[in-house]
Amino acid sequence: MGSSIEKIEKNVATLKIEVSAADFEKAVIKSFNKNRGKFNIDGFRKGKAPRKVIENKYGKNVFYEDAIDFAFPDAFVNAIEENKLDTVSRPAMESIDEISAEKGLKMTVSVAVRPEVKLGEYKGLEIEKLEYEVTEEDVKEELVKMQDKNSRLVSSEEGEAKDGDTTIIDFEGFLDGVPFEGGKGENHTLVLGSKSFIPGFEEQLVGAKKGDEVEVKVTFPEEYQAPDLAGKETVFNVKVNEVKVKEVPELDDEFAKDVSEFDTLDELKADLSAKTKERKEKALKEEAKLKLTDAAVEAAEFVIPEPMILDEVDKSLQDFEYQLKMQGINMSDYFMYTNTDEAKLKEDIREDAVKRISRDLVLSEITKVEGIEASDEDADKEIEDYAKMYNMELDKFKKTLKDEQLDYFSGNVKRKKTIEFLVDNAVQK
Repeated sequence: MGSSIEKIEKNVATLKIEVSAADFEKAVIKSFNKNRGKFNIDGFRKGKAPRKVIENKYGKNVFYEDAIDFAFPDAFVNAIEENKLDTVSRPAMESIDEISAEKGLKMTVSVAVRPEVKLGEYKGLEIEKLEYEVTEEDVKEELVKMQDKNSRLVSSEEGEAKDGDTTIIDFEGFLDGVPFEGGKGENHTLVLGSKSFIPGFEEQLVGAKKGDEVEVKVTFPEEYQAPDLAGKETVFNVKVNEVKVKEVPELDDEFAKDVSEFDTLDELKADLSAKTKERKEKALKEEAKLKLTDAAVEAAEFVIPEPMILDEVDKSLQDFEYQLKMQGINMSDYFMYTNTDEAKLKEDIREDAVKRISRDLVLSEITKVEGIEASDEDADKEIEDYAKMYNMELDKFKKTLKDEQLDYFSGNVKRKKTIEFLVDNAVQK
């Protein structure tokens, strides 16, 4: 076997790879053993005809297609090692230049190589302050959420329904005086202001009381899913069976005792203040991490090879298809529902793919330049966190990991440390 680099353009290397006649013969033998059962030869039981007999009838190249597949992996790996290439995409066969039993196999292959990244400024970048001052309004907002969560619905016998109240209604819809399919319901729960019904419907129930009968006139949206109703004026006869109002608990020490581990409202407020500060500052830091990473990318110079982008797009597409399957949806149905196709989906995915690749390339270069490392303890902690996330026993999980998977966790640690490095070296305004 032998190889040479013919050219490298836009970080795509073109390689000439040779497989010796002896090595190619081994691949042909593998192909023969794989395919011999497919041939029916007079005078021989199926799968028992000698190789030469099959080749005499169908041609010497009858086993070459699979032989190429058998010979290629080792030949490609050897070529990559021989030419010291850091590849970042799957190889693509450009041409078969020569193939025969006497001279072996010669082929031209292209593959993307890791781009050289020239870093710009990535230290001393400006970010917003990472400290957050909690306001009384912040705490009040959290208390309102807790009140709402612990509220209850109480039937209002005489009160008028208002925005936010819950109504229990019977309704029937009419188009040109005729009831239409799907327009009838009994004891339906409708929260006024939820916008769960046709625009204009809920507003006309504001002010209604228990037992009231209301005529609701609405026009269906032009884009409504039922063509016979789209854009049409309809009338609904609605009977209000019940009006329920939300009863929220008083904000006092008893409330604090009921909803938390604290004895007083002041203690609860202090805890909410501390947790709000922690949450807000975490959000500020995450925003800063993204901003600093993107700023470092913007300042750097590099050219992403097209095959690298295409591989990332394909991987994202496979992940998306898997997520759909988990929801019981196949790709063909998805394309039908969304009125799109694979080409359009790939186009939409491409932008995010380029962003991910760009961030990975720049962060990897900063990691290398700054000498950022991941200790065994760091990697073990990353593995432990992953095992906990998926409710797996740590020792059993670690035993299943291969070297490349261990490298993945180590790489995650380095990436996190590198982003933290950017934050630590930023200037807070």
